[in-house]
Amino acid sequence: MRVQSLTLVAASAALLAPSTFPDAPPAPLPDPARILLPGTPDRAVPLRADRSGVRVGPLPHAPAARPAPSSRVRPDAGTGAGGERTGGDRPVRAAELLARVRDCDPVSRGRYRSDAGAPADIPVCGTRDAVYWKADLDVDCDGRPGDRCNGRTDPHFTPATAYTESDGRPLDAERLPYVVVPGPSDTWDPGEDDVRGGSLAALVHGDRVRYAVVGDVGPTDLIGEASYAAARSLGIPADPAGGGVASDVTYIVFKDTEVRPIEDTAAAGKAGERLARKFVDGG
Repeated sequence: MRVQSLTLVAASAALLAPSTFPDAPPAPLPDPARILLPGTPDRAVPLRADRSGVRVGPLPHAPAARPAPSSRVRPDAGTGAGGERTGGDRPVRAAELLARVRDCDPVSRGRYRSDAGAPADIPVCGTRDAVYWKADLDVDCDGRPGDRCNGRTDPHFTPATAYTESDGRPLDAERLPYVVVPGPSDTWDPGEDDVRGGSLAALVHGDRVRYAVVGDVGPTDLIGEASYAAARSLGIPADPAGGGVASDVTYIVFKDTEVRPIEDTAAAGKAGERLARKFVDGG
């Protein structure tokens, strides 16, 4: 997934009815043929064998920061005055989260592909508190270059991410667990479900549950990507050129949440556990 800017082709498919997650896929969406890069002439971009296009960025900054409402995630969320954990001391298990997202009430108006040329069979599902999908995991190594994420290790490397750290620098894919959401389209606009840069996410693979933030934006017809650090935390091979996993990763993004600063992994972990417990308990 190598596109921050939006493709010119809007992904569309038949309206979905609530169903067990997911059922028979509809016909695949057409491949995007051209990508428009901001500030540059329209030009053809070759598709990769797995993901498509190239990345540019970052996205324009939002207006000046405003005081965070109570729904925002704070570094001390889920802890007492002395830093101790409060309530729900038992970590949320993968089986609990998977049971909670077993069924799908679609919020997307169509379905996504896991990779360029793959069937469009992945819906984005939702509840009052979260959106979620089940897909593969392709490794996003974009952002600040390091020993493992750079132009030598990843032929499609771009030193930018859609969202930036508090100092304005691109995110560090080697150290920050983050997920990639599709760009807004007729299929789904994450912003309509209160999903934005810094939104808190739970990732489930096998018996592992890990917490991350929304950190990058990808093509409008593909889904299923997370950072190098996120892949490693889940025990998934993180090599940007040949790593990842072909299926069985569940992405749960909690609505109207925001980790500030976005690079605060400790805050994401603490608040993620709290929100995941509330989610599985139906609160």
